[in-house]
Amino acid sequence: MICPYCEHAKDKVIDSRSTEAGAVIRRRRECLSCGRRFTTYERVEPAGRLMVVKKDGSRVPFSPENIMRGVSNACGKRPIPEETKAQIAQDVEDELHAEYEREVPTIVIGERVMAKLRDVDKIAYIRFATEHLQLATLEDIQRELDDLSVRATPGPDQQSLFPRKTQ
Repeated sequence: MICPYCEHAKDKVIDSRSTEAGAVIRRRRECLSCGRRFTTYERVEPAGRLMVVKKDGSRVPFSPENIMRGVSNACGKRPIPEETKAQIAQDVEDELHAEYEREVPTIVIGERVMAKLRDVDKIAYIRFATEHLQLATLEDIQRELDDLSVRATPGPDQQSLFPRKTQ
């Protein structure tokens, strides 16, 4: 550590304690040059931290909050319970940690979220797909809607996802 007073790089640890949560370690240090004491806080990171490879090639730490934000934005004011949104984010996170060790491409994360949203709410799915697949024209969106309708076509023993109104 660099001393905040004299900027000397050598110190010794006098005391070390975990905080209440246990994820942060508080250390009291003494500078070997000026003798002044200071406190540092260290956050414990898991050894197998998952990194997300973005489309531009950059890498950022995986954040489940980003998944939750994307799902919430896609759902908007749809009648989808918060528990369902949180479960989607948790399921995607669990799948990624089980399947990937170090790095996961953003395209994979988006596909997993789209698959979950497709089963929960078609409008939320289209909203998310529009952003994730970068659907720029009405024709692109119509193709995705057509594909969604084909996948949602019920079998003889299933109810239609798009029931007709009866008079």
